[in-house]
Amino acid sequence: AALLAARTSKLLTFAGCAGALALMTVISVAVGQIFHAVPASFTRGLPIDDYVAIASFLYFGVKSLLDARAIEEDNAGIAEEREDAEETLKAGGSELKGGWPLVIEAFTLTVVAEIGDRSQFATIALSAAGNPLGVCAGATAGHFLATGTAVIAGSYLSNYLSERGILILGGVLFLIFAFTTAFGIF
Repeated sequence: AALLAARTSKLLTFAGCAGALALMTVISVAVGQIFHAVPASFTRGLPIDDYVAIASFLYFGVKSLLDARAIEEDNAGIAEEREDAEETLKAGGSELKGGWPLVIEAFTLTVVAEIGDRSQFATIALSAAGNPLGVCAGATAGHFLATGTAVIAGSYLSNYLSERGILILGGVLFLIFAFTTAFGIF
């Protein structure tokens, strides 16, 4: 989003990226609710959805912390991701696009980049274990805030953010989600 917005319209980039994330959030919440709706006869009365949510949060929390620990050169991953994104944008001729073609490209690039990422699984798990409307509203607001920040100041901020710090913060938040979900069950 940051690179595309730097080369094209910030508003159209935001519209495409935020629209993709909003759609993916709604789909993730729906998947979580389908999982939550598994009849008790199949689960023998156990809150399987909550157990899976806890396991998912623990997995992503520990994985994020281990990934942070394994980083040899801080921000090398951010630089590599930036290079990959720049190549993709050059290949697609994004500088020449405007209007609906730009919105569609931003939408498509965002969907492809975000399918199966940690935030999508977290949204599914939160929806399975919690209030789906609150999860949908919170996740959508969070995605809009992150996308807006990326569009407005993403390339500037990427010079000052620590990849290791982001992974540690994310890992700690996932662990907090795991413990609060577990506390709600027991």
